[in-house]
Amino acid sequence: MLSALLTTPPTIRPTHLERQVFVSVRQSTLLQVREHTASTARQYDLAQRAQALGWPQEPITVIDQDQGHSGASTAGRDGFQWLIGAVGLGHAGAVVSFEVSRLARASSDWHRWLEICALTDTLVIDEEGIYDPGQYNDRLLLGFTGTMSEAELHWLRQRLLGGTLEKAQHGALRFRPPAGLALDPVGRLVLDPDDEVQQALRLLFALFAQHRSALAVVTHFQHAQVRFPTRLWGMRHGNELVWRPLTHARVLAVLHNPAYAGTDVYGRTRTRTQVLPGETLRGKGRTRRIAQQEWPIVLHDAHPGSISWEQFLWNQRQLDDHRTFRPEDRRGAVREGAALLQGLVLCGRCGRRMRVRYLADGTRPSYECVTLHVAQAQPTCQTLRGDGVDTAVAQVFLAALQPAHLAVSLATLAQVDAQARQVERQWQLRRERTQYEADLARRRFLAVDPDNRLVARTLERDWNAQLTAVAALERE
Repeated sequence: MLSALLTTPPTIRPTHLERQVFVSVRQSTLLQVREHTASTARQYDLAQRAQALGWPQEPITVIDQDQGHSGASTAGRDGFQWLIGAVGLGHAGAVVSFEVSRLARASSDWHRWLEICALTDTLVIDEEGIYDPGQYNDRLLLGFTGTMSEAELHWLRQRLLGGTLEKAQHGALRFRPPAGLALDPVGRLVLDPDDEVQQALRLLFALFAQHRSALAVVTHFQHAQVRFPTRLWGMRHGNELVWRPLTHARVLAVLHNPAYAGTDVYGRTRTRTQVLPGETLRGKGRTRRIAQQEWPIVLHDAHPGSISWEQFLWNQRQLDDHRTFRPEDRRGAVREGAALLQGLVLCGRCGRRMRVRYLADGTRPSYECVTLHVAQAQPTCQTLRGDGVDTAVAQVFLAALQPAHLAVSLATLAQVDAQARQVERQWQLRRERTQYEADLARRRFLAVDPDNRLVARTLERDWNAQLTAVAALERE
């Protein structure tokens, strides 16, 4: 023990050696834990440095619960929080880390940590030296180190963001392309070469242009039993194409995506960290969409698109009109029902959207302004019988339509015929794909050695399964 004290630096006193020493091991991400194994090994070797400084092996505790957690916040870092508790109770003689900045990269956490270490006479040790937070010079150096550590995160983030903005301004920034778009061998964004994928997208945009409702598009796809494509990404899937039933959320995602208009846009969303109510020292990033007029980078005609930019803007206006927020500024969405103006009529007194209630026979509608009555128990604003209103509106509509009646009828018939051809074309492409898969299974079966029954039996089952799929598709 006397020889150990003679070789121990003067900063380490016997009172420190009588207490435990904690070795902190941390990597910021799981990828670093998996790839940077040498750094992890060097951090575990710090236990030997503690022994060389005079601590026996028994009171050395390694804390590695924070592997894969960033030091920018204490949220989720159970190991660091437990370490603060042990230091605050006076159980720690020293805390050893590969770099002191690995303990905490936020100034608020770092200075609070130094204050606890100074009150409990706990040393901070890294590869560069031994520091006593209770001494002014060491405290000043550690405080400056923590400030630089936090600034380093800011600099790294700014460099990465600057590089991202530079690539986005030149149209070189690439994200995962949506269904219908693909990356060619040189990294340019092009239309998906699969004709069935393009036909499904054209059908979606055509149906929305006609019905002006995302739910109507889903209903049409469901009734016609037409599927919608999805590209699976990642090394495990290998850019696999799967076909699934169309959903309402998927329709909205396609309609809101400017990439289908051949436009590269960066900055459609903005994320800010907000403190969660009822939770101490914990923040969560909240992402909000920003208005189209505030998009920072918009590059038109950056790549081929399925629709024009004007069509994209028209789609956005239609979707915005269907929102129920501030009904005085929006025309509303057409609803199903016998009432002609269901979902469209506004109250002439208060300007709020009126509801429809059908009378006892179920055919005569009644328009009622009951928004304040439902929300605040106030009297009903007004109630109108809907049959007379619908008749007057229908007469005005037909009178305005009479000069172009024949042209409108012919255009409607042409639109219905074009839609039917689109659905039929989609089924033809689906049948071609299934037939190709059956022919491919047949060629694989014929190419195998007939005597190799171990392989031939499997290929024969695959061929029969594909033939069954072709027959089922023909029946549909």
